[in-house]
Amino acid sequence: MNQFLYEGKAPNVKEMTEQALEAGRDVDEILQDGLIAGMSVVGEDFKYNRLYVPQVLIAARAMKAGMAVLKPLLTKSGGGRSAGTVVMGTVKGDLHDIGKNLVCMMGEGAGFEMVDLGVDTKVETFMEAAREHRAGIVGMSALLTTTMPYMKVVINAFQEEEDLRDVVICVGGAPVSEMFAEEIGADGYAADASSAIELFQKMYPVATTASV
Repeated sequence: MNQFLYEGKAPNVKEMTEQALEAGRDVDEILQDGLIAGMSVVGEDFKYNRLYVPQVLIAARAMKAGMAVLKPLLTKSGGGRSAGTVVMGTVKGDLHDIGKNLVCMMGEGAGFEMVDLGVDTKVETFMEAAREHRAGIVGMSALLTTTMPYMKVVINAFQEEEDLRDVVICVGGAPVSEMFAEEIGADGYAADASSAIELFQKMYPVATTASV
């Protein structure tokens, strides 16, 4: 299953997921050892330029085919060890979403519950989503230098709300740098999708508002 997922063969992944269930395999075992383990290799190879964006997107599609089979069972049993909830959005005024979408797909592949707010996301939307989903992390993306300052607006708003101060805020996007992230008071910065997932995994334990 890992190999089929890596190669982006969605029908094979779906079929093997169904076969594993029929054989009596545990739902959580299929999720962790079959889908998430396979996607983690994809993420690692993407990080070191052994795979590129199109291949990652195809692999993510294959993972989703398997997830579609497991999701009703995970919901029913309350199973599936979630790595935590992450809210993601491209900031207000910015309509670019390829990087954000990649982070969301790879985040799901790493076991996170990803809440995708889309593009042109206002501060109020980030705050509502963080509260509604009890997110431990909020991730913001920007591709335009003109929209980068809005990240600071969101960070300030979260700091002003007592119940949102502990939410970890991470930023990224082509023009965003680690120095800029520090200047605006972000908790974390990632240069690419693979680094973002590593950052989420590293930062999540300090996200005290996370739903576990």
